[in-house]
Amino acid sequence: MSKLFVMGMGPGDLGLVAPNATKALAVCSDWVAYGYYLDLLGELSEGKTFHNLPLGEEIGRARLALTLAAQGKETALISSGDIGIYAMATLVFELLDLQLQGKENHPEWLDVDIEVIPGISAMQAGASRVGAMLGHDFCTISLSDLLTPWETIDKRLHACGAGDFVVSFYNPVSKKRDWQLNHARDVLLQYRPASTPVMIGRQLTRPEEDITFTTLGELNAKDVDMFTMVSVGNSDTKHIVNGEKEWIYTPRGYSKKL
Repeated sequence: MSKLFVMGMGPGDLGLVAPNATKALAVCSDWVAYGYYLDLLGELSEGKTFHNLPLGEEIGRARLALTLAAQGKETALISSGDIGIYAMATLVFELLDLQLQGKENHPEWLDVDIEVIPGISAMQAGASRVGAMLGHDFCTISLSDLLTPWETIDKRLHACGAGDFVVSFYNPVSKKRDWQLNHARDVLLQYRPASTPVMIGRQLTRPEEDITFTTLGELNAKDVDMFTMVSVGNSDTKHIVNGEKEWIYTPRGYSKKL
């Protein structure tokens, strides 16, 4: 049976590629991904056949990966972070679902053996860089309304605020979207203090990495770009300073025992 590995390569640092992902990459002859991710894999990519489809061609990538695997080629469909979080894994199974409903014409896809390999997500990488920001209940919200109606995103922002969740914002801005992050900030300010700690993480774990500590009240979309993830603490999250070192952590409740 042909094999398709659907895998997350982590945030960018080769040291954070999961061992199972490294093993799968080694046995696969064909790699399907956005070209920048292929570049990040560096020395691991020697001797591989690349299938580089640009941003916006996610459906094409998933179709191609399934087709290559159905042809008997050991194939890796690669995404940054965890491929199951705002990434390509869902498309693979959506296409299989459509095939089972008779809405696709690729019965060969159903014979592909699929293995999903998780990776370290951007929110985990960012939290690790500043300490322990995800120490208690948290959520993630994508601020891109390309696939999700803004009314739904706005409802989730209010639910996040009312539930006092730490939140990591994916897709906070783009070249065409520059107001959603500031709107999200204003929604959360209805539920938690302006002094709430915020981490702005750009190019996390990559050579260009830049970490900014700020507050919810000072958060501004002009300081964020497409390669950035923003994490906002809850009402208990702390920002502590020890000389030149700064940390953000979210207490889990151990103060009652301490």
